[in-house]
Amino acid sequence: MTTTDPIWPWLSLALLGAFHGLNPAMGWLFAVALGLQEQRLRGVLASLVPIAVGHAASIGLVAVAVGLLQLVVPRVTLLVSGGLVLLGFAAYKVATRFRHRRWVGMRVTSRQLALWSFLMATAHGAGLMLVPVLVHLSGTSDRLATVATEHAGHLAVVGSSVGAGLAAVAVHTLAMFLTMGVIAVAVHQLFGVEVLRRAWINLDLIWVAALGLAGLITLALGLWAL
Repeated sequence: MTTTDPIWPWLSLALLGAFHGLNPAMGWLFAVALGLQEQRLRGVLASLVPIAVGHAASIGLVAVAVGLLQLVVPRVTLLVSGGLVLLGFAAYKVATRFRHRRWVGMRVTSRQLALWSFLMATAHGAGLMLVPVLVHLSGTSDRLATVATEHAGHLAVVGSSVGAGLAAVAVHTLAMFLTMGVIAVAVHQLFGVEVLRRAWINLDLIWVAALGLAGLITLALGLWAL
């Protein structure tokens, strides 16, 4: 698809959301554990919303930051910097051997669960993975500068840029929530945790590969625009 196609950014956000929902470190495995602890499906379902809220908050910070940075930073600079940050973060995850944050226990409130999800998404660079799509949605800095010739116009551009970022967060989080929910309910009700021993794949390796790929794509887009 061409860069002017209005569909591919939203499709990319949904696919990345599904990918994040697939990763057990983003929350569905914790949801299953809580359901097994309470010995009822309600425990799984009750945990999904705070997990999604925490994930959305982490992604939202990146989306708002990208939207605001494009008001003062050229698009090329933002893409190149974002690509380098993604590649550096992927290298860091490899160097630390995909170390995960550990929680203090399984008795958590909804607020604590949302905080845990926020920390996990941030620590894994979930928001960084969306940078190339977010930059595209926010528009180029040259176009923004043309519109923002007056103070009122500038405020309108800020609102439009941040609004696009928040819409991106909504699409991404919905796809993540649905994927995570389907997996958590299926594992809890149908397969049980034993399936993880028989059909486990190294999602940490896939995750860091996705970070590296996103970094290369972002860097290439920036260099191509020079």
